[in-house]
This record gives sequence, C-alpha cells and structure tokens, in this order.
Amino acid sequence: MKNITIIETDTSRGLFWAKRDAGEVTAAKEMKQLVIYPDEKETTIRGFGGAFTEAAAHTYMGLTDENKDSLIADLFGEDGLRYNMGRIHMNSCDFALGNYTYIEEGDETLETFDISHDKEEIIPMIEAATKKLGRQPVLMMAPWSPPPFMKTNGEMNHGGKLKDEYKELWARYFVKFIEEYRSIGFEISFTSIQNEPMATQTWDSCVYTAKDEAEFVVDYLGPALEKAGLLDKMKIFVWDHNKEISYVRLKEILEREGADRYVSGCAVHWYTGDHFENLGLIRKHFPGKEIFFTEGCVEYSRLSDASDVHNAEMYGHQMIGNLKGGCSAILDWNLIVDYLGGPNHVGNYCDAPIKALESGKEYEKKLSYYYIGHLTRYIKEGARLIWSSCYTDKLDTAAFLNPDGERVVVVMNKSDQELPVDLREGDETVGLNLMPHSIQTVILS
Repeated sequence: MKNITIIETDTSRGLFWAKRDAGEVTAAKEMKQLVIYPDEKETTIRGFGGAFTEAAAHTYMGLTDENKDSLIADLFGEDGLRYNMGRIHMNSCDFALGNYTYIEEGDETLETFDISHDKEEIIPMIEAATKKLGRQPVLMMAPWSPPPFMKTNGEMNHGGKLKDEYKELWARYFVKFIEEYRSIGFEISFTSIQNEPMATQTWDSCVYTAKDEAEFVVDYLGPALEKAGLLDKMKIFVWDHNKEISYVRLKEILEREGADRYVSGCAVHWYTGDHFENLGLIRKHFPGKEIFFTEGCVEYSRLSDASDVHNAEMYGHQMIGNLKGGCSAILDWNLIVDYLGGPNHVGNYCDAPIKALESGKEYEKKLSYYYIGHLTRYIKEGARLIWSSCYTDKLDTAAFLNPDGERVVVVMNKSDQELPVDLREGDETVGLNLMPHSIQTVILS
C-alpha cells in the first residue's frame, strides 16, 4: 500500500466525490476487517452506461446548448461518470413519445425501412457522446415490440406474440436496423432478442417463452446475422428481464440444440429484488457466457415517496451486488428524464440520476448520480473483479483490479451507524471510517 486515495460522498457533511489521503498504514489487525485478495481474479468488466431512449434524447434536445454540452460531459466526460456504453431501443419503447416502427404497416419486404425517426433526436445524442468520449460508446440494442401486423394481438402494446409466419421477416428487421446504423457510422455490438419477454405491459411488449426465444435465436436471428456477415460483430443475449429466473431461463434456452453457438450471454434487470445468487449460478454452470445488467430505475409506481438517500443506496447496493454476482457490464435506464420522470407515452414515470428541471432548459444531478460515480469513475474498462470479504453485512463492498494494477475498493454504509473498517491487503491495513449512509471508494496503488 504505497499510495492510497479515498473518495467520499456523505450528504450529512456536504461531501460529493470528495478526495482525501488515507491515514497511516499499519500492521494487520484482527477485528473489523475488509480483506481483499488481488490474486483471486474473476469477471472482466467491460464498462458502464445508460440508455439513449427517445425520452432521454428528447429531454437532452430541450436543454440549452451550454447545458447539452454539460450533460454529455457529466455522463461521458473525464470529470463525469466516464460512461463507455449505451443501450438503444429498436422501434419504440415505453420511454418514447409514442408507438413507432421503421416501416409502413404491412410492409413485408422492408422496402420502406427508414431510421429517420432516430436521426431526429436519438442519434444526435449518441453523436455528442461519441465526440466527448473520443470513440463511439459500445452499443447494445433491444426491441420492445415488432410492428403490429407481425403480432397476434395486432398492436405494439399489451403483449401478444410474434406470429410464426413473420419470424423470418422479424429477424431480417434486426439485420436491417443494424445495417442502417452502420451506414451512418455506428456499430452495434450486442442485442437481446426481446426486452422483458415474459411481461405483458400496457406499453410496447411482446411475449416469448424460453422455447420461443431458443427457436428464434437458433432458427432465425442467428442465421440471419450470419448470412449478413454480422455474426462475428454481434453478440446475442437472451432473457433481458428480472434476475429471479435468469439462470433457469438461460439453462432452458441453451438446452436447445444449436443455441450455444449463437447465445453469448444473459441480460438482467432488477425490478423484482436482488437475486444475486442466480447470477452466481450462471457463472458456475455457464462460465463462457457473459451477464449484462441492462436496465434498472426507481419506479414512481412503487417508490414515489422514496428519499434521495434510499434511491442512491438502491443503485449502490444493486451495482455492487450485480458486479460481485458476475455482471461484466452495468447499464442504467434513461440517461436523463424530464421533471415528471418521462416523457413516457403510457405514464409509466420513473426517477433517474439526472433530471431536467421544469423549465426543460436546465437539469439537476441527484444523489444517485454520485453513488453511481463511485464505481463508474474508478473501475476501468478491462478491470477484474477480485475476491473480498467483510466483517459485517451492514456494509456493501466490492473490490477490483484495474489493468494498470490499481486496486479499487467500494464501501457503502447503508446503516444508521458509524462503522469503522480496517481495509486489509496482505499484511497491511489502513483504517477507514464510514459515516451513516455514506459511500467511499478507496484506490490503492
């Protein structure tokens, strides 16, 4: 432990990413330890990001030019969250201004395919992020619904299923979308088959059983990407829904002959609780498959009265638990929402780490923004999760080894108590003190 830096956020003392030097390094003690094991390396971290929803892009476009630049810097800049990834939706989602597709209804040839809708607001936001980052964010796509004529219920909302006779056309729709984005300079590296495939929602949704997903990936989407020469550039993820049955779902899909060839991983959300153990089962039984956390937010329908501290700790707890469970990427939901928590074409509003003010010209950063930054700013692309153990479950902790050799330790105190910690590496410790409802990132080099 030659160089030790502590970054701290504690609202009770007005600290947000406040940097300070550590105390004296001493011989290891026996009590109240957080022990890290840099030689015990696990998941490689691809990075962090959020969703370029139409809601986010529309809110971004309403800001003043100065605040547009500031927002992108706060998300993708060196002094901000340092995001390097993003999620996009193919066709509309609930956080769009309304239902839309890229073809005229009933077009079975895809001759009318046109992404002009995305060029109005979504793509300019991605372009701004690319300019700030100095390279294109790694993009993952997902559909919420096929066009109405391809579905059993004849509409984009309220679930329904993809009709058998349109499975091949829908797979070609994926290819067309990817190729159209490539034609304007944006590579899409990952896709899931369907956002939340077991949820019948009042918004854009489509239901797939495990058998349906397996069939679609093996018989239609995989071969379509391969025929288009895209399979080596695109990785296909399944599920893209809550964690509680993620292991079972992936297992059932991979039991289909041929699925292992096309399926690269499993995508998960957080809306039904922690279920970090299911991620561990995926890592245990399918070590060659990646896990991405692709969506989470604080829903007003469930948590409208939650405090900023609650919301921030929800992010901290989930990010730490998902990374320790084996996620190699963490993607938040909307990069920004308006002051109501939208726009959303079915009133399904939610909170976000950054919200526009009522004027629509300015924005505010919530406490969750700073908690997220305790991970995204310091865990570098290519970092490895390393083993760690802590003396109390009142602290959420995780440790990482950066490619440059830095060890990054995140410690969040979600209790009402002040908690001491002796951070141990080898035979040395450094004393930390976690104030109630605070978070620290410790960098050892």
